[in-house]
Amino acid sequence: MQQEERREEYAYVLDFMSTGKSFSTKSEPIAQLIGEEWFTLLEVTPKPGVTMALSERVYIGREERDKVSLIKARITYDDLTQTAKNGLQKAILQIINSNEKRFVDVFNNAGPLNIRQHSLELLPGIGKKHLEAILKARQEKKFESFDDINKRVTLLQEPTKLITERIMRELQGSERFYMFTKPYVKREGRY
Repeated sequence: MQQEERREEYAYVLDFMSTGKSFSTKSEPIAQLIGEEWFTLLEVTPKPGVTMALSERVYIGREERDKVSLIKARITYDDLTQTAKNGLQKAILQIINSNEKRFVDVFNNAGPLNIRQHSLELLPGIGKKHLEAILKARQEKKFESFDDINKRVTLLQEPTKLITERIMRELQGSERFYMFTKPYVKREGRY
């Protein structure tokens, strides 16, 4: 039985170019988005006459879309415009904060990658001592919020910052393991 590929339902606008890219021969509107579930970077064609605001959440699922006409392609970090790159961290933080439970559960449920490394160690700033403190604290009681993590794990950086930094690294495509994103694999065909 073939498993259906899970797709993004919603995305946040990173850049909207009403006349297309400056180097393009076509002058059609284009938007660059980041998906809410897998942080998928996408380029889309808006419906005629539609404008999109930066950081706006738009529906991109299979049902009738109100703003997006066509998902043109999945793109890489390097394909993003400078405006999109500048707004990327803000958009990631917006996604993390609006889905706090999902990301707190990463701290509650993450397991080892292999006998030498735990998946929480993939988060920048978490070494063996922070890992021990997190595992001990979550064994006593599951974390309920980012504030709870901050209170119970001393000297740990802001969890949202750690997760944002990790997602940025994954989107840049040079990581061996992926916790939050689906690695970009260039394939022929559409998204």
